[in-house]
Amino acid sequence: MSSVDVPREQWATRIGFIFAAVGSAVGLGNIWRFPFQVGQEGGAAFLLIYLLFILLIGFPAMLVEFVVGRYTERNPVGALQAIGSGLWQYVGWIFIVTTFVILSYYSVVAGWTIRYTLLGLQDGYLADASEAEVQFVDLATGLDAIAFHALFMAIVVVIVAYGIQHGIELAVKVMVPAIIIITVGMAIYAFTLEGASEAYAYYLSPEWGTITAEWTSILPAAAGQAFFTLSLGMGVMITYASYLGEDRNLAEDGAIIIGFDTTIAFITGLIVFPILFTAGVDPADPGAGAIFVSLAAAFGDLTLGWLIGALFFGTVAVAALSSAISLLEVVISYLIDERDISRRTATFGVGVALFLLGIPSASDLVLLDLFDLFADQVLLVLGGLLLMILIGWSLPDLAVEELELGIGDLDSLGSAWIWAVRIPVVLVLFVALALGVLDYYEFLTVDFADWLGDQ
Repeated sequence: MSSVDVPREQWATRIGFIFAAVGSAVGLGNIWRFPFQVGQEGGAAFLLIYLLFILLIGFPAMLVEFVVGRYTERNPVGALQAIGSGLWQYVGWIFIVTTFVILSYYSVVAGWTIRYTLLGLQDGYLADASEAEVQFVDLATGLDAIAFHALFMAIVVVIVAYGIQHGIELAVKVMVPAIIIITVGMAIYAFTLEGASEAYAYYLSPEWGTITAEWTSILPAAAGQAFFTLSLGMGVMITYASYLGEDRNLAEDGAIIIGFDTTIAFITGLIVFPILFTAGVDPADPGAGAIFVSLAAAFGDLTLGWLIGALFFGTVAVAALSSAISLLEVVISYLIDERDISRRTATFGVGVALFLLGIPSASDLVLLDLFDLFADQVLLVLGGLLLMILIGWSLPDLAVEELELGIGDLDSLGSAWIWAVRIPVVLVLFVALALGVLDYYEFLTVDFADWLGDQ
């Protein structure tokens, strides 16, 4: 039984919860971040490690967040206060801070997707890469970027303000099927392009030397990507599971969610890389804006590229929206549960605060990287690591008992899950955190220091 008896909103249907969780996972992490991470980290070598992390790390970690959320029926802060003691009760704040930081710049990037959708429908895309880069800098920073950041955040606020059933659940039941249908259709189109075979070789045939030579870079990037794309380490799955009943099979739901999310990410690679290779664009161009520059240039070089580009960026915008509403719900659930603030007041206030925090990211790409790397490689992994240690080593019996609700006696499977959390999950997250901190320190002392010197 739940440890808390406070009446609470719940999902109207099982498919509503699954679509909401899939929508949270299938967002910019899949369609914006995933392709440029694959490109930066060596193509298929990164893909292989990422898929292993999804299976061996992501699934057990997702179940941990599910059981914590459903057992406590609380937001991350309230949940950790309910089951933790001493310093452990403050771990929930890491999730709140992580979500807040991510959504502040996530909204900026999502604004780019809206702008690039309109760009395709209005003027088309520039085929010359250098011109496309200049165009991106103009559109991704300054008043234009701030305006679309505000537009996107306003849409998110309206949806979340209407609550779980009438806002989030209703929206994702439309958005998620649309994302799936369009991405599959675009993958079929990409298969017909002349650069498809070369792209598939790059994307699907790992070079083992790349893994051994670049593992210190690939490991934290893959771990961060796995957590980012599954919405782990943010408190999203804790919050969404807090609206679940005890009759739900968490393992089955988790497997479905991860299956959809990973499939969409994989299909995105089947779309993006054939387009890039057909247009002769290097997929290894680094940076958060690379996918916009590279893809826009590629679309500008394709027949009907304006239409394909508008369709692609429009799909990314919808996916970003489905994720952003879940991120905002984490913070809103805290204010409702712990501060007794009405949903609409909390949503409007937090939306304004997030818009203001996002202005620096909309003003300079280096500042966006500053927030992105800190959230992705440090905060996400730190929160996840601490939660895994708490559940795996201090509260294993509670976790197994909660997971068994809606499933039945797990016997040895419950023990296997706990030991997976205790050893491989904790170990990989610890190593990824250490390497991520070093990577972020290097960014601060090189890229960010150079930026400060130029100011």
